[in-house]
Amino acid sequence: MLGFVGIAIIFVMVFGGYLAAGGKMGIILKSLPFELSMIGGAAVGAFLLSNDSSGVKRTLGDIKLVFKGPKWKPDDYRDLLCLLYELIRLAKQNPVQLEEHIEDPEGSEIFGRYPKIQADHESVALICDTLRSASMNYDDPHQVEEVLEKRMEANLHHALHGSHALQTMADGLPALGIVAAVLGVIKTMASIDQPPEILGKMIGGALVGTFLGVFLAYGLVGPFATKVKSVVEDDAHFHQLIREVLVANMYNHAANICIEVGRQNAPHHMRPSFTDLETALKDTKAA
Repeated sequence: MLGFVGIAIIFVMVFGGYLAAGGKMGIILKSLPFELSMIGGAAVGAFLLSNDSSGVKRTLGDIKLVFKGPKWKPDDYRDLLCLLYELIRLAKQNPVQLEEHIEDPEGSEIFGRYPKIQADHESVALICDTLRSASMNYDDPHQVEEVLEKRMEANLHHALHGSHALQTMADGLPALGIVAAVLGVIKTMASIDQPPEILGKMIGGALVGTFLGVFLAYGLVGPFATKVKSVVEDDAHFHQLIREVLVANMYNHAANICIEVGRQNAPHHMRPSFTDLETALKDTKAA
């Protein structure tokens, strides 16, 4: 919702200010289809040229993040801590029984209590792979933390592809606007024998290209890239919490201590309170 409000404010303030200053929309509207086809078409072509099909699909899918925001909400962080608590407690009490859950998370009763997390392949893979490593006596906390860190860095780099692609497009739009403006000037110079009022309209139409390139770059595409990056980095904290809890478990801390380490490392705006988490853990134990 906030994304739509931002876009509305941009258009109202830019064009409203232009009209309030005495500007006329006629010349802009007349030139807009042609300038937009040149600038937008060139930008889309360059985007397709610099990305493969998977990158194109990912970038188009990431645009919805501008309006939807982060995938993981505060309740999801609480559920994740409860899930990890159940798994760690089971690992300490009955390691053999734990294998049933980490080898078949889709059919696991424990994972099944948290369907949103169960549906996220990477979160489940991080949890199961790390617990599996511990069961195979690969339990050096420093090595496990390093492996998880590299894995999450690779995941984040991949997830940020859409943001980088949008930012590259934003960087190129002003130059494409200049290209369109130069073409407009060339057209104007071919009609240099026309009266000043006609030449003025033609020069104004040419300048619409420069305006459009800068406006799209800094008013829309650039902010889109920034927002996508912010959302992706925000969601990355979810996997970082998994790392913190499971590495704490490698140090043989009690399950409650591991969960508290994770809670304190959660982003402040997503962090469940100690009381809320304690209540959720008691409900988990009762279940």
